[in-house]
Amino acid sequence: MADSKGEKPYDPFEALRGLRDAGMDAWAKAMTEAIHTDAYAQSSGAMLDAYLTASAPFYESLQKAIAQALQQLNLPSRADFVSLSERLTNIETRLDDMDAKLDRVLAKKSSPVTPAVAARSSRKEAR
Repeated sequence: MADSKGEKPYDPFEALRGLRDAGMDAWAKAMTEAIHTDAYAQSSGAMLDAYLTASAPFYESLQKAIAQALQQLNLPSRADFVSLSERLTNIETRLDDMDAKLDRVLAKKSSPVTPAVAARSSRKEAR
């Protein structure tokens, strides 16, 4: 029992917690050393390669099934979004080019104009 001096009460599981912590530290150290070896890296790479090779046909059939489902539901697929993104980028590029050309035209228009050029532009505006 606890004294009036503020001592903690006896905990019968304290020793077990200490044992658990020591065991966890030992396991953590052993695993850290094991995964930092070339043998572990090679075996892990081989297992991942085997998994990816085995799962490739399933992934492809899943992608086909998803594409068919999206098409039947009239929903866009990833390819549709990529195509749309490319088209919008093309439009944005063309608008930027047109904006640059317009800036050049306006810059020329604000510069001193010869009478022949002024007559041509006034005829165009009249049409």
